[in-house]
Amino acid sequence: MDYSNQDVLVSTQWVADNLGDTKIRVIEVDYDPKPNYFLGHIPGSILIDWKKDINDPLTRNIIDKTTCENLLQKAGVNDDTILVLYGDFNNWFAAFAFWVFDYYGKKNLKLMNGGRKKWLDEDRPITKDIVSYTRGNFVSHQPNTSIRVFLNDVKNKIQSNDVVLVDVRSTKEFTGEITAPPEYPTEHAQRGGHIPGAHNIPWSLAVNDDGTFKSANELSTLYANNNIVPDKEVITYCRIGERSSHTWFVLKYLLGYPNVKNYDGSWTEWGNMIDNPIEK
Repeated sequence: MDYSNQDVLVSTQWVADNLGDTKIRVIEVDYDPKPNYFLGHIPGSILIDWKKDINDPLTRNIIDKTTCENLLQKAGVNDDTILVLYGDFNNWFAAFAFWVFDYYGKKNLKLMNGGRKKWLDEDRPITKDIVSYTRGNFVSHQPNTSIRVFLNDVKNKIQSNDVVLVDVRSTKEFTGEITAPPEYPTEHAQRGGHIPGAHNIPWSLAVNDDGTFKSANELSTLYANNNIVPDKEVITYCRIGERSSHTWFVLKYLLGYPNVKNYDGSWTEWGNMIDNPIEK
């Protein structure tokens, strides 16, 4: 059994074989570029800083349509450019960028399987050179509302038998034993627990030890065994929307589920809101 959409995932070897192709743009997306991109990156790749470039600093929201268009144009991205994303933290933030760019209509999007870690583990070439490209002509589309969900939508849907929520955080976060993930131990929520009725399927169960995605058969079995099936609307969430983007990518693109939405407000919104119901 192959992935539903083989084209969205490329190997490190594919990237290495296509370095220098002017129709392909490689972008590294990092939560913190200082110990990552600036210490060495795939030759020819452009940096996107997740905190500065993908998030609006005032509205606690993702960037708007115009800002997304400008960001990709500055990276030399055209409408027909093949855009390959990879990054730190097992591609969490690359998957988030994939979701944002998909939201604004970019086609020919791909993730590099295994991310930055696999490229380095294979001792492939890196550079500290910062490159720039001629401004591209990418034009953003109106937001694709079929892949995103907001707080009130979730509140209205948690009692529906046709909707399932997937909490992709660690089990200790899900149960409320801890209120901050191990990766960000100082970033606590006001309350621990999860959205009522949510299923806990940690993002990490979808990947192998080297950070690559598990096979289509393994992924299909993982979610089906937890009653996450294609005939339901599936909403993924985590703490800030990056790990849930990773699982959203698995369900929508690798398994081909027709109705998958990312709740990027996630636990930082739900767990900190007054009067929101939670379970532990």
